[in-house]
Amino acid sequence: MAIEVRIPTILRTYTDGEKAVNGEGATLSELFADLETRHKGIEERIVDQAAGGQLRRFVNVYLNDEDVRFLDGISTALKDGDSVTILPAVAGGSK
Repeated sequence: MAIEVRIPTILRTYTDGEKAVNGEGATLSELFADLETRHKGIEERIVDQAAGGQLRRFVNVYLNDEDVRFLDGISTALKDGDSVTILPAVAGGSK
């Protein structure tokens, strides 16, 4: 099962500069564990193990353009051909 994962610029140091990588897994959790086997350190930047393995607060993950926080979060089911996009949350600004 091939799943395309789009990587934000800030995490590309873990993917040798690649903008997108392929991974496998039946859920997002499995997908991130799979990515970790080839891209050491990336999983801890996305998943907060201290918070029970939930997505980090300032990381947004989209499955086929839908925010996974409104699906099943880290347990969201995946299927062959899905596209996952990881985006750092943006906050702040000025008046």
